[in-house]
Amino acid sequence: MLGSRETQPRQLIVTIFGLYARAERNWLSVASVVKLMADLGVDGPAVRSSISRLKRRGLLHSERHAGAAGYSLSESTLDLLAEGDIRIFERSRSEVGDGWILVVFSIPEVERDKRHALRTTLTRLGFGTVSPGVWIAPGNLMREVRHTLERRNLVSYVDVFRGDHLAFGDLRAKVRTWWNFEELNTLYADFLVRYRPALHRVTAGKLTPCQAFTKYVPLLTEWRRLPYRDPGLPLSLLPPGWKGETAGELFDKLNRALSGPAREHATEVMHG
Repeated sequence: MLGSRETQPRQLIVTIFGLYARAERNWLSVASVVKLMADLGVDGPAVRSSISRLKRRGLLHSERHAGAAGYSLSESTLDLLAEGDIRIFERSRSEVGDGWILVVFSIPEVERDKRHALRTTLTRLGFGTVSPGVWIAPGNLMREVRHTLERRNLVSYVDVFRGDHLAFGDLRAKVRTWWNFEELNTLYADFLVRYRPALHRVTAGKLTPCQAFTKYVPLLTEWRRLPYRDPGLPLSLLPPGWKGETAGELFDKLNRALSGPAREHATEVMHG
């Protein structure tokens, strides 16, 4: 199974809920999740243990429907998944003319939990670090940044500015100090190595719905981490040999080929 050796069961479970629970009135039975995870090579005890962890973390809530035990996604998790849908399936690339967003903050030591939450949030939004209290992102992310900071009650800790780089120095050189492109490009290259060999068989329609499911869920689980690391900078500012565009095109092709048959299999298991 592609990608499974580095993926935790709880990450696969979140992907399954994100893909299929929202279309099922935000609920999946425990039995369905166990069966679907078995298709991914994860046994029942590991599934139940992972679900318990997700419940303790507040991502899932236990509910019974028609006497059957199951779980629903919490409101905060639903919001995160909705944000993720845009990042994963509607990736956008900025242009130089979009300018930049600067977030400036200074949070006292006694509120270091808020400082950690803010840094985590900015990282997930694709911000780079100019200095410890000054973070930067492409200007086209402004709406998403505003919404996310408001939803997470972090607006009182930040000032947000928007502007252009006027002078001095080479902007291409500067962005490479603000973001770790080498690490991100390595992740994209690894994704290409891992999933490119499957492209022909997948797009030729030679997989059963179950086989499509076993490839699609790990694929999406691995891919969904990458758009959060990538700010979508203009191509003219990215380093030579950038793999992000090629990896994104590969994901799009695999997503189009696998998502439908995978859903067919999941629906059969959930309603079978």
